[in-house]
Amino acid sequence: MNMLLGIGNTLRRDDSVGIYVAHHLNLDGWTAIDCGTTPENFTSVVHRAHPDLVLIVDAADIGLQPGEFRIIPAERIGEAGIGTHQLALNHLITYLRCAAGSILLIGIQPYDVGDGEGLSPAVIEGAERLLNLIREGRLDTIPHW
Repeated sequence: MNMLLGIGNTLRRDDSVGIYVAHHLNLDGWTAIDCGTTPENFTSVVHRAHPDLVLIVDAADIGLQPGEFRIIPAERIGEAGIGTHQLALNHLITYLRCAAGSILLIGIQPYDVGDGEGLSPAVIEGAERLLNLIREGRLDTIPHW
């Protein structure tokens, strides 16, 4: 079993892309969780499930075109512009390591993280591309940042 943790703030436009992905992933063998801005509140769910893979999806200012995404290695999390949630993602990943076979963080480049609701078209397209890769089992084709 695999688990997707979608992170973001629905009141900050494209920052909610992780939540969008969580809501649109409907796939056997996957559990998707909308973590909002507090992914730390869902660590017990991960620890109880012991998934093979935890896929964390969040908006990240990583210098790409809006909607583009990359796997962000743990050692580079501090360089990525991720930050509307309470607990730093590097601490979350460290805490979850003993509960999951592997953990991947995917950052999707936002266009607008200002106040407001709804994703920009480019970010929706990127989220849909990511969803297709997940459904096709092709996460290994996503480049690292």
